Amino acid sequence: MELHWSILFAMETIGTIAFASSGAMVAIEKNLDLLGVIVLGVTTAVGGGMLRDIIIGNIPPNLFVNPVYVFMALATVIILFLIIRFHRHFLFGRSRITYEKIMNIFDAVGLGAFTVVGIDTAVSSGYGEYHFLAAFLGVMTGVGGGILRDIMADQTPYILKKHVYASASIAGAVAYILLAGQISSDSAMIICSVLVVAIRLLATKYRWNLPTALGNIEKGDIVRDHESSL
Repeated sequence: MELHWSILFAMETIGTIAFASSGAMVAIEKNLDLLGVIVLGVTTAVGGGMLRDIIIGNIPPNLFVNPVYVFMALATVIILFLIIRFHRHFLFGRSRITYEKIMNIFDAVGLGAFTVVGIDTAVSSGYGEYHFLAAFLGVMTGVGGGILRDIMADQTPYILKKHVYASASIAGAVAYILLAGQISSDSAMIICSVLVVAIRLLATKYRWNLPTALGNIEKGDIVRDHESSL
């Protein structure tokens, strides 16, 4: 394909760093040991691609055949672990705020890149005409690692409750499906990735969230209401 792969590789690298960092930070905050931090960090970075490859029968998954992103994630996790180990104040104050702002931008770029990579994998594997599958693989590549991270960390997957995360990936994938037959696939994927990044950044800035059935009610309020009705 004619897509500028050097740019896409740069986006994937940024995303790998962001995803690995998010997984490692979850593990650090749960006070897991070094192995636990590595497992959560690396899984977050490459887990989505692994699930994608398993779905389409690409065995063994690409992370084992071409482990460049695994090594990137591993290096990121170890560096972050050492920083927190010897500079615990990094978890608090302005340092943490600055870190989260930078990682949010990286995360948005990574989500857009991985969504595009998932779609491109579907197309290059001969499934381009199966639009639902292509979109699903794009979304799974983008958010699958985060789902695995949260399951292993015993918490509700972040993508199901905060800042239009998976929805941004879905919107980009749908945009690709709508545009693929009208413009070149390269152009469609570029628009797809830009749309994902834009939605993610705007959702974070303006705190966009999808509505819930109970509105802003807290879990504790539900428990108290239930107990009072007994």
